[in-house]
Amino acid sequence: MVKLAYDIEPRLLVTSLVMTLAVALPQSLIGLWLATMVDGVRDDASRTVYLAAFGLAASATLLWWLQVVFDRLSRRFRDRVSIAMEAHVARLHATVATIAHQERREHLDRLEVLRRHTFGLDHLFNSMFSTLGWALRLGIVEILLVTRVHPALALLVLFAVPTALVATWRPGVERAVADRVAPHQRRSRHLFLLGTTASPGKEVRVTGNGAALVAARTAEWRRAYAPVAAARWGTAAWNGLAWAFFGLGYVGAVVFVSVTIDASPGGVVLVLVVGSQLSQFVAAAVGELGFLRSIWLDISRRLIWLEDYAAALDARSDGTPPSRLTKGITFEHVSFRYPGTDRLVLDDICLDLPAGSVVAVVGENGAGKTTLVKLLARMYSPDSGRIEVDGVDLASMSVPMWRARLAGAFQDFFRFELRALDSVGVGELDRLGDVPAVRAAVDRAGAVDVVEGLPAGLETQLGASWEGGVEVSFGQWQKLALARGFMRDQPLVLVLDEPTAALDAETEHALFERFTAASRNDGHQGRITLLVSHRFSTVRMADLIVVLDGARVAEVGSHASLMAHGGQYAELYSIQAEAFR
Repeated sequence: MVKLAYDIEPRLLVTSLVMTLAVALPQSLIGLWLATMVDGVRDDASRTVYLAAFGLAASATLLWWLQVVFDRLSRRFRDRVSIAMEAHVARLHATVATIAHQERREHLDRLEVLRRHTFGLDHLFNSMFSTLGWALRLGIVEILLVTRVHPALALLVLFAVPTALVATWRPGVERAVADRVAPHQRRSRHLFLLGTTASPGKEVRVTGNGAALVAARTAEWRRAYAPVAAARWGTAAWNGLAWAFFGLGYVGAVVFVSVTIDASPGGVVLVLVVGSQLSQFVAAAVGELGFLRSIWLDISRRLIWLEDYAAALDARSDGTPPSRLTKGITFEHVSFRYPGTDRLVLDDICLDLPAGSVVAVVGENGAGKTTLVKLLARMYSPDSGRIEVDGVDLASMSVPMWRARLAGAFQDFFRFELRALDSVGVGELDRLGDVPAVRAAVDRAGAVDVVEGLPAGLETQLGASWEGGVEVSFGQWQKLALARGFMRDQPLVLVLDEPTAALDAETEHALFERFTAASRNDGHQGRITLLVSHRFSTVRMADLIVVLDGARVAEVGSHASLMAHGGQYAELYSIQAEAFR
């Protein structure tokens, strides 16, 4: 993280460090000027008094000026670095090659703690510099005590050792407890969002689950908070004992100087002032050490884990996808189960998807249709077997480069509440804001009626929660999501995973007819169009139909051949056709 900060703002980093150390000097000398002034008054040495007064005024003025400049510099540096750090964390989250980590409970718990403590990045370097500044102050006042009063006062700093030890031990104890209760914190947040966000609002109110959600959230919060509170009380008790020990040493130092060695009035004042400063400096240093030990090191450890995890997945593949498909895509004995589960979702799948073909995947819920699409998009890696693209293992290809050659739309689409122009345009960031490209995608998706019905067309802000925003129906959102998927007009693979489930069967059929016709017209590029649908009237137009059942391939063939075979596809098709008569 230090390297990242240096790369972002090298001059501000160095300047902030120098200013932090510079502030320490005038503050540490205040006790010396006061002691010199007292001794000057006692000795009736006006010149010494004037010199000490000037030094005191100069130190106070310089301290104020340096503090003002440092605050402005550190705020600017902190803001720049904090934004960059948070962007770095977000980028790592978004660019991890697969989404498998989002299915693993232990990974989600780590990410929850990292997400919760991201605010600490704002205080990160300020804390590190401050720790060095407080250490310098401690060194200066200790030298003053030893050289101006008595060498035995060097022992005073030893009384501060327990406070430092507790400060470094305490966060580890509290962090271990926080890690243990992270699942409860994550569940508490989930329940809170269920009760406060709009999406589940209708069901919560209709079912009357509001009070139950509040009670469940409160129970989870208590399960998370009680162990943390107990750990904090325990470590606070040890912290109090450590400070009591330091206070005993401080009182002993004052008595020693006042009674035992018969020090000058200035020496006594120096011990009182510097001893008080020592207490302040130790408290500040211990506080910063605690922060560094708990938040910074904890964030660093988790951030390094995320960086290594992302890099390890990315390093596995750097090959380039073909510019066009000539053979097609082959699944060779592919099996897969979701992380943390034992049930195979896909079991020994063997499939050939010819280049230039339109392939439909059908099956009952839970048969593995969407999982097949996710493996093809490399959201996950197969547990066994391989997927080949024109004879080359897909796992050897760069994930970003492969995904750049994919296009498509999904049933579980996201609602980008932006201008309609941008909500569609984010499907191809290189052409974000390209009005002709967006209009072409809207036309391909059959969403022209949606855009024309918006008050300001493509310039309309979507989402009623924004000023001037317009809410559209679920089906209209789905059409816009479909248009977003068509922003890439030259993909190797076009995936349509039930993207029109919210539309009526007639509209879906017309759209799929358009998609398949366009795909066949572009067949010379070898594009494979993969249709996933539960409506058999839609998939009958595909060149190849794959029937999944119980995680395995049950049947493969054209509509005519499968109907002639009289198997599962023919049975399901007949049942659905009968329902529409």
